[in-house]
Amino acid sequence: MHFIPTAIRGPLFMIVSTGSYLVNDTMMKLATSGLPSYEVLFLRGAAATLWGFPLLFALGYGKQIPLIFDRHVLRRNLLELAAILCYVVALANMQIADSTALGQITPLLMLVGSSILFRERIGGQRMALIGLGFIGALMVAQPTMQGISVYALLALGNATLSAARDLAGRRVTAEVPGMIVAISAVVVVLIGSGAVHLVSERWVMPEARHLLLMAGAGFFLIFGHFFIFMAYRVGPTSAVAPFYYCFTVWAVISGLLVFGQFPNALAVCGILLVVGSGLAIVSLDQRKRRLTVVA
Repeated sequence: MHFIPTAIRGPLFMIVSTGSYLVNDTMMKLATSGLPSYEVLFLRGAAATLWGFPLLFALGYGKQIPLIFDRHVLRRNLLELAAILCYVVALANMQIADSTALGQITPLLMLVGSSILFRERIGGQRMALIGLGFIGALMVAQPTMQGISVYALLALGNATLSAARDLAGRRVTAEVPGMIVAISAVVVVLIGSGAVHLVSERWVMPEARHLLLMAGAGFFLIFGHFFIFMAYRVGPTSAVAPFYYCFTVWAVISGLLVFGQFPNALAVCGILLVVGSGLAIVSLDQRKRRLTVVA
């Protein structure tokens, strides 16, 4: 990955991560037709585990598998488990536009957390561009905010826990490979969702199409976990976090290609605003790097 310019490495990883998560979410949404939510999470985790451990050995990380249980890695991934458990319940009981819109506060919380915990300087220009990205994401999601309830609080809980997860990921030492962190997240969510399923749901026998969808979702889930962790490892939070808004852009693409849902004019303008603010942040970061080198 060293051939990728330093200035765009973190943002690029975040774009790939949100795209991978969205493919996973699309397959999960298709699979929830006929299956309980937590059972879907469990089956996805089982598929991701079957993909993940051979991948670890193929990459030469076999001897580092015990790092899956490193305390910093586990702390990060327990927050991931809490976030996904909140998200699934919220998504099942809210319009997807509303749950997506509430999730867009994650980058803002990340920036505040990084400023407090890691003393990262954000700057007025970046804050303005991040604000434009947030507005663009809302224009894409177009929430109705009807029926604000405990489910909206769960959606906010997902956003807060996701930010806490990524901040906790900053504590993971450089000696722990990103793929180890990704597989650890898979294992933790597999165990947690399995336990919640046993307590709250009845098992429904999946069909062949469910299993195929879960196999695909599990594959893309690994890379979603891997690239979001690596994005914050290789790039400053202020440059990386705004690209989380690309999730809404991927969601529009998924709606168009998979569900035949065409974006309206407001959503198109929102996409342009998200993309434009992201490119402006990268340009700003590159300019500051050049000035630093000259100085």
